[in-house]
Amino acid sequence: MIAPIAVALTVGLLGWTYRALKPPPPKICGSPDGPPVTSPRIKLSDGRHLAYREAGVPREEAKYKIVVIHGFGSSKDLNLPASEELVEELRIYFLFFDRSGYGDSDPNPSRSVKSEAYDVQELADKLQIGSKFYVIGISMGAYPNSCFLILLNGRSYFGIGFSHFYRLAGASLVAPFVNYWWPCLPANLSNDAFSRLLAQDQWSFRVAHYTPWLFYWWMSQKWFPSLSILAGNMAIFSQSDLEILKKWSEAPSVGQEKIQQQGVYESLHRDIMVSYGKWEFDPMDLINPFPNNEGSVYIWQGYEDRIIPFQVNRYLSEKLPWIHYHEVPDAGHLLIFESKNCEAVLRELVQR
Repeated sequence: MIAPIAVALTVGLLGWTYRALKPPPPKICGSPDGPPVTSPRIKLSDGRHLAYREAGVPREEAKYKIVVIHGFGSSKDLNLPASEELVEELRIYFLFFDRSGYGDSDPNPSRSVKSEAYDVQELADKLQIGSKFYVIGISMGAYPNSCFLILLNGRSYFGIGFSHFYRLAGASLVAPFVNYWWPCLPANLSNDAFSRLLAQDQWSFRVAHYTPWLFYWWMSQKWFPSLSILAGNMAIFSQSDLEILKKWSEAPSVGQEKIQQQGVYESLHRDIMVSYGKWEFDPMDLINPFPNNEGSVYIWQGYEDRIIPFQVNRYLSEKLPWIHYHEVPDAGHLLIFESKNCEAVLRELVQR
């Protein structure tokens, strides 16, 4: 009797483990079991759809065209607090889009840093936004920007050509994400910055980096605390961030309820696994993409940011002096959602 019982227990344990580790299938927009498609979309070369939103002055009347890449847990429906007067004065056209798996954009099971950058390029091509455009990457939305700059360099890190990326006119990385396992970071700097994070976030990022196949289970289990931002831990926000969050709670943005509608794994979980996974290049591989000053690259970092330690982005900008670094003393992670900071980011990006 012992052997059959042992076999049954083993089979049951394996079945439970499989179910615990395997994320549920996505609820793809427009599929029979999925949410409806409610946004304009373009079809990419691999068959996926990318949802987008246009704002600012009409595309054909714009002097400057800016693609905005949203961050973690956000979408194309984010609102940049730039005044209508500024947008009209500078004649800015904005192109927002849902990154893979977010909102109305199809999930990408092969999602990577590289694929995110190529989505931006293909979106710009499909919508024919012109020969030159700018990119703003916010928080975790800045990692496609980093790849974009590598591609713009024309260096064959991925074994393919990048001739189309010359179209980038400038880039701003706002409160940009950092990967604590980048080889370029000195051990004392990365260890110190990592130790400033809450313990539950340290463990979540370790799992994403070392054992991504366990990440869905880690984010679903109830035994240990996982990612603080999803648990509603407000300790990760600065005072200025809390004030912005309070304003948002009083006037929620339209469309935010659609962020995770295709599945939390396809949107939030994949975002973290790609960000904290093993990259195909190192930030120190970047060379100045605008050697003749035909464009500029900026980092905007809040000194009070408790999500992205300023020490890391300050270090990177010191090692890459062609990046124009702005450290805002009284700002936190949500610095671009204060109107004065947002307008400063826009003015410097297009007018320098």
